[in-house]
Amino acid sequence: MRKHTLISSLPLVTLVITFSSCGSGKSDDKKDPTAAENERYDNLLKDKIGVFKPLPTADPNLSPALVNLGRHLYFDKRLSRKETISCNSCHNLATYGVDNKPTSPGDEGKNGERNSPTTYNAFLHIAQFWDGRAATVEEQAGMPILNPVEMNIPSEKFLMDRLSKVELYQKLFKEAFPNDKNPFTFDNLKKAIGAFERTLVTPTRFDKYLAGDKSALTLDEKKGLMAFITTGCTTCHIGPGLGGNMFQKFGVHANYWEYTKSSKIDEGKYAVTKMEADKYMFKVPSLYNVEKTYPYFHDGSVSSLEEAVKIMAKIQLNVDLPQEEIQKIVTFLKSLTAEIPAELARDPFQAS
Repeated sequence: MRKHTLISSLPLVTLVITFSSCGSGKSDDKKDPTAAENERYDNLLKDKIGVFKPLPTADPNLSPALVNLGRHLYFDKRLSRKETISCNSCHNLATYGVDNKPTSPGDEGKNGERNSPTTYNAFLHIAQFWDGRAATVEEQAGMPILNPVEMNIPSEKFLMDRLSKVELYQKLFKEAFPNDKNPFTFDNLKKAIGAFERTLVTPTRFDKYLAGDKSALTLDEKKGLMAFITTGCTTCHIGPGLGGNMFQKFGVHANYWEYTKSSKIDEGKYAVTKMEADKYMFKVPSLYNVEKTYPYFHDGSVSSLEEAVKIMAKIQLNVDLPQEEIQKIVTFLKSLTAEIPAELARDPFQAS
């Protein structure tokens, strides 16, 4: 009887072992098939990403009252002569700090000659404007206001007299500059707008990756980052913001206008300095949120990010990128798109 029981139980034991073995095999099948490839790219990139830096946080020492005044001024159409446009009209914070137009219309409806760059992260740049004619966001803030093609205010006095009659600004200027006998000065206005712009920081998943979170980027984005680096894009696009920290000739290996089909040949910094070495020199733009800040280049002559990458590789690096490599780089560039906090883009003059 015992012998019979032992023999009849053997198939059951075998069956259990077989099922256990099969279950173990299924568990192995469930392992992420890209894990090894992700690890390989992380190791390849480890010694190459030192040229980048995560975006810094906004300065915690900025005066809340000064930032609040700057926010109101940034959105206020009274900063243009006919009260038709504000800073936000051309640098719309709800659409990544741009208006997505090749060039922007001013107070009189006439368009300027250069594309309006984003104000997000702009305070990190070596200088402001495509030709670098302003050193800081504070200095930059005052220039479009007095430009007849842009906001068309005839004088500093004209604007400050206008704003000093507004009850809201009587309160806000006093709060922002409590020690000033007369806080209504154009310099104070520039300080306030600049302070607000210094809060416009847009960290992304790429920043998390730089900080050590290897899961922050997908495998395809890591492949794109590698293509970005090996192609030579990091010749100019480095540091926090991947750009904005140097000037470069646009068209190192070819005339840019032959590829961008620009309607006007803009000579860049040369128009300001009249130095031959500055001909066709422009500030290298930041690539943060570049997916959203089309059209591209100083004149907004190219609307496609893929086409912009292709042109840059050719005329800056003398590289004919195949479509597959272009797409890899574009995939990486899209990882630089931030989620804009609603509060940053909120118009203080609009009802909540």
